[in-house]
Amino acid sequence: MIRVAVAGCAGRMGSCVVDTVNAADDMEFICGIDPNGEDLQYQVYGSVADAIANEEFDVLVDFTAPSVVAGNLEVALPAGIDCVVGTTGLSNDKLEELAAMAPEGTCLFYAPNFTTGAVLMMQFAKAAAPYFPEAEVIEFHHARKKDAPSGTAVRTAQMIADARGFESAAPGSETEISGCEGARGALVSGVPVHSVRSMGFVATQEVIFGSLGQTLTIKHDSWDRSSYMPGVLLGIRNVGLQSGLIIGLENFMN
Repeated sequence: MIRVAVAGCAGRMGSCVVDTVNAADDMEFICGIDPNGEDLQYQVYGSVADAIANEEFDVLVDFTAPSVVAGNLEVALPAGIDCVVGTTGLSNDKLEELAAMAPEGTCLFYAPNFTTGAVLMMQFAKAAAPYFPEAEVIEFHHARKKDAPSGTAVRTAQMIADARGFESAAPGSETEISGCEGARGALVSGVPVHSVRSMGFVATQEVIFGSLGQTLTIKHDSWDRSSYMPGVLLGIRNVGLQSGLIIGLENFMN
């Protein structure tokens, strides 16, 4: 049995992870970690340090907030606990720094998106990137999302840039009129990224490619948080077999 603790268990994603782990035949939910979880009907600790001091678990799943996740990992990884992280907002440099804190045989697995469809969208965008001179990413999320752009959008832009080896020639921020700065989006590895925050969305992303006389749009919609759960289970089941830093669910989907 894989013993699992969930940080952010009182949140929307965290509570869904708790239910999913409880329903898995090969996993045991040990405890939650959340300063706002005092009313939950299972053991909850206010910090990762308290949980480690009182419980034994193999994997920490973190769906907290960008301001919290690094501190959680700084405690869990040196203790030899494998970590499955869905909280976005950490740079690659920070992830590498955190992974270096862990002893040999301990894994930090970070996925900017746990839905198989989003992973395939990013792979399709990577395949298309060399053939189109222009590319832009538009991502749509619920109004309470705490970071922009999303981790998925950042990762997609980086993959496009790495795959094509050139930057767009389309006009950028230099063309934005006074008072409308930001209209061309944020440049991520040379790719414009636009973030929409509104009620009515869970997570949607479009990647728009353009060349002479044609466009290609790759789109993924996630309408319910349950779409993330198969990917979370895949991460939990595989993280203990790895060591060091692994980024992207595609590493476990192959």
